[in-house]
Amino acid sequence: MNQILITEKLYITPELRRQKRLYKIDFIISVFLLCLLFSYYIFSEYDKYAGEKKSQEILASMTIPETMQSTYVYDDTTIRVEDNEKIVVILEDPDSSTVIDPNNLDNSKLTAPMGGKVETLVTESGDKYYRLAIIRIPKIDLEYGIVDHWSNELLKMSPCKFHGCDPNEVGNFCIVGHNYRNDKFFSHVPELVNGDIIEIEDNYRRKVNYEVYDKHVVTENDTRDTTQITHGKREITLITCTDDSKNRVIVRAREKI
Repeated sequence: MNQILITEKLYITPELRRQKRLYKIDFIISVFLLCLLFSYYIFSEYDKYAGEKKSQEILASMTIPETMQSTYVYDDTTIRVEDNEKIVVILEDPDSSTVIDPNNLDNSKLTAPMGGKVETLVTESGDKYYRLAIIRIPKIDLEYGIVDHWSNELLKMSPCKFHGCDPNEVGNFCIVGHNYRNDKFFSHVPELVNGDIIEIEDNYRRKVNYEVYDKHVVTENDTRDTTQITHGKREITLITCTDDSKNRVIVRAREKI
């Protein structure tokens, strides 16, 4: 009878108390990690939203009134053949894994429409850049401005020129953009197939349609698709990450005649 009346507390051994404390600690750590993960997700989404907003500002700033468009005169001195020829030898070496840094290219020869100078913009970190072209892909409802070179900061703001000739010139205009696995930037570029149309509008309001003729995946250090040997044709190459970010999706298109 006395054994039945023994209180429950007598059965809570030191080992059970220790396990109870461990459970509490584990619970607190789990809640903390969950809050940390949620905060990171919120920050990441805000960062993407801020980048999307900035990219739309870049795009809007490139739009000029139709009444002014006729005053834009194209100056073919913008072609930088010397720069491309210096790099072709490296890119055409199949054993080369050299990554081209467009920041080392000389943009000083680029002249702006209407005889003025290209407007130089500055990021928060002080990186100078300028607006180069507009890319439109009707199939995936994509329209963005393209800036003149790439960096981690600029890639968060807009698709960027990675390498090659100027927009709508003979050669291979290479454009890189993030795959956020949503509706922003180049997330839907991997869905393109042969025959899809990509439009590039440059600063001189020349609009050229390019037709996709090849899509494949390469490793992140494979730069062979940035070759400037196009046999006198105008081409573009779109570069973005695979969904797992381990490799790169390459979409190549040629001017539609």
